[in-house]
Amino acid sequence: MIHPHTRLAVINDQVGLGVVATRPLPRGTIVWVRDPLDQRIPAAQVATLHPLYRSMVEHYCFWEADGDRVLCWDNGRFVNHSCEPTNLGGGFSFTMLVRDVAEGEELTDDYGTFGYAFPFLCNCGAPRCRGAVGHGISPKVEKAWDDTLRRALPDIMNVEQLLWDLVPDKDRVAHALAHPSEMPSHREHRPTGQHRLETTRLRTGS
Repeated sequence: MIHPHTRLAVINDQVGLGVVATRPLPRGTIVWVRDPLDQRIPAAQVATLHPLYRSMVEHYCFWEADGDRVLCWDNGRFVNHSCEPTNLGGGFSFTMLVRDVAEGEELTDDYGTFGYAFPFLCNCGAPRCRGAVGHGISPKVEKAWDDTLRRALPDIMNVEQLLWDLVPDKDRVAHALAHPSEMPSHREHRPTGQHRLETTRLRTGS
């Protein structure tokens, strides 16, 4: 579920729709939680879908670590990519703001933190834009994600949390706060190379 103080907006002609804040939201705010209405689609099932369905699944879904896809039921599926995202989630069931966001500002994820079927060129415009988003994420980038989230995580207990009741892994949050070095890593979100290889074989028939 996406945060209630957000809405869809046209970002620009190139990006199209995105999700923006309808009021200022501070660092530490949980802005999305995976919930029971989000649809999980097994990887093997994706290959059996009609091509029109399959293209929508690959465009709007993110991957679980085991290669299954997750389709958000609400505006969460319209959150766009940035190489310097406002949101990160590590291995938690949610994403949270890693910096303050102003009213009207776009909320963004780094799609590299999820698994996607196809690499793509990036035009996010961030100062540290990687130029392309694909499967080959360097350990340096992974560490930067984890370090950024680790710094922001303590704020989770100091700001208003409208989605806190929906978070299923509160115990993992408490553990990470008490033991920062054991915070779930972003690499837990992405499928392994074998899952990507199997998906490619399903698509190509090889």
